[in-house]
Amino acid sequence: MAVWDLSVTVEELGPEAPPLTVSVTSDLHIGGVILKIVEKTQIKKDWSDHALWWEQKQQWLLRPAWSLDKCGIHADARLAFTPQHKPMLLGLPNGVTLRLRARFSGPAFQTVMGICKVLNIRRPEELSLLRPVEEKKKKKDKEMTEEVYDLTGVPLTSASVPGLYNGMPAHFADSPQTEAVYKMLSTTQPAPAPEIIAKMYRPASVVDKAHIHSRWLDSSRSLLQQGVQENDKLWLRFKYYTFYDLEPKYDVVRLTQLYEQARWAVLLEDIDCTEEEMMLFGALQYHIIKVSQSEPQGMKSCPAMDDLDSALQCLEVKMEGETSSMDMLETMATVPELHDYLKIFRPKRLTLKGYKQYWFTFKDTSISYYKSKEESFGEPIQQMNLKGCEVAPDVNVAGQKFCIKLLIPAPEGMNEVYLRCENENQYSQWMAACRLASKGKNLADSSFSSEVANIQAFLSMQRSNPGSQSAQADESINTQSLVSPRYQKKYKAKQLTPRILEAYQNIAQLSLTDALLKFLQIWQALPDFGLSYFVVRFKGSRKDEVLGIANNRLIRIDLGVGDVVKTWRYNNMRQWNVNWDIKQVAIEFDGNVNIAFSCVTANCKIVHEYIGGYIFMSTRSREQSETLNEELFHKLTGGHEAL
Repeated sequence: MAVWDLSVTVEELGPEAPPLTVSVTSDLHIGGVILKIVEKTQIKKDWSDHALWWEQKQQWLLRPAWSLDKCGIHADARLAFTPQHKPMLLGLPNGVTLRLRARFSGPAFQTVMGICKVLNIRRPEELSLLRPVEEKKKKKDKEMTEEVYDLTGVPLTSASVPGLYNGMPAHFADSPQTEAVYKMLSTTQPAPAPEIIAKMYRPASVVDKAHIHSRWLDSSRSLLQQGVQENDKLWLRFKYYTFYDLEPKYDVVRLTQLYEQARWAVLLEDIDCTEEEMMLFGALQYHIIKVSQSEPQGMKSCPAMDDLDSALQCLEVKMEGETSSMDMLETMATVPELHDYLKIFRPKRLTLKGYKQYWFTFKDTSISYYKSKEESFGEPIQQMNLKGCEVAPDVNVAGQKFCIKLLIPAPEGMNEVYLRCENENQYSQWMAACRLASKGKNLADSSFSSEVANIQAFLSMQRSNPGSQSAQADESINTQSLVSPRYQKKYKAKQLTPRILEAYQNIAQLSLTDALLKFLQIWQALPDFGLSYFVVRFKGSRKDEVLGIANNRLIRIDLGVGDVVKTWRYNNMRQWNVNWDIKQVAIEFDGNVNIAFSCVTANCKIVHEYIGGYIFMSTRSREQSETLNEELFHKLTGGHEAL
């Protein structure tokens, strides 16, 4: 067997050192090559984290038993012997930048898992890494270098759930510096100055938002393969908007970072909300900042009570799933119904017709409507089955507008229908009924009354309390920091203060955890919540359009007008595949509906990963909740590279 020379660069020898030359044969395995390199360097240290990186092919050689011949390596190969874990800069949703050691050799999905383990964030599959948006550097800003908190000394733990000391993971309790960093991760940041909000990058259009979504890293390839170098900066963000199993007791960092991501989405107008909602968001932020300053241990509670709560929750889940056949018979006999006069409006393009009043009945999961109450014994004008529909509120409490927006599945997409209720009471009942029906439940379901109560509580938060005396002008409240630039321009601070304090009266009693959860709940109820946009071109179309990807549906949006053209749900999806040669995604739905599109702003791998990722999220269940099925994730998101 011929002996030949292999050239290897070793980082430890310094940047100026020439590459080492190692004599090898083609049947020598990778492990043997590493052994020769280590011997030749004559440096005594722990080399266990090092591996070989093949520069020309942009790939890691991580299988020590494979021979050089099997890997396809010849004398012209340039290899580097380099650590698999390297320091990088990580921007968190709350604006804090950390320097920590991350894995550069495995798939990015595993890198995120490792980072989440260090930061004590559960459910790492919901997060991912993306390249930051380049901000234009002005000369003045050169002095303002951002502060970076160093966590490179924190050991990488192997335990799946890190042990807690004083409410924080053991690896943060080692020094006062790391304790301070953990505090920053787990408590909300104070309100930013209005000038800072105004300076930050705000997407001006759907196309801008689409460009941000084109920056996600590929989960199935390593950081080094994607051109990320040591000490480069990446952002860690929640990518999939399905937050499974949020437990305030265990998820202090996760809940705080999720709130921060939601707060910035609202402040930077990344998601649209009404003026009333903005005032409520402002009030909640004010309350959260106030409470977190006064009670830093706000998340702590009695462990015995927590265990009782989780036991009750599990029991509730079990009870929901185990309705006996007797109960079924009983409910079949006495399923409640709703009957009332409501107004309906079906938006069609180029029509200005308003709402018309009809007599409505709600039975099982269907709504039927008739010309009048007297005619309700005959055939209805129309019957709409709400199973699998989308339900969104369209409410203005001050203006006494209580509308329910329904998107009802149809073979060719979704039909849009608006229902208008007379008052809060009627709205709460019909809205609760629609929400249950969308999940396939009827009015006999035990959660109906609690759903009604939740909706009423939500409405009361938006109701103003003109009689309350305590809404005095609080000098310490910096209202301009609590609302987005649009409202900073529209109103002066002295106009905003009374409005935010008015909304604050309704939430002043909430604990820190409840306030964070309430903020997230209102954010999740916004019509545009959880949509990731991509500019695409549909097969057969001559113009660019926008594809919105949500946790349960795909939406086709007209780029010019911004109107929703069609909606397709994942649960009607039969299969999807990607033609990697022409970069086209093809999807087949029930009822012989086929769509295909190519991606304009992003790599089609990102779109493919989004769809597969959301389908993966929907497979999670309590039984196997503690183990993450990494193989299934890669199967659904990896594309041809994973195979």
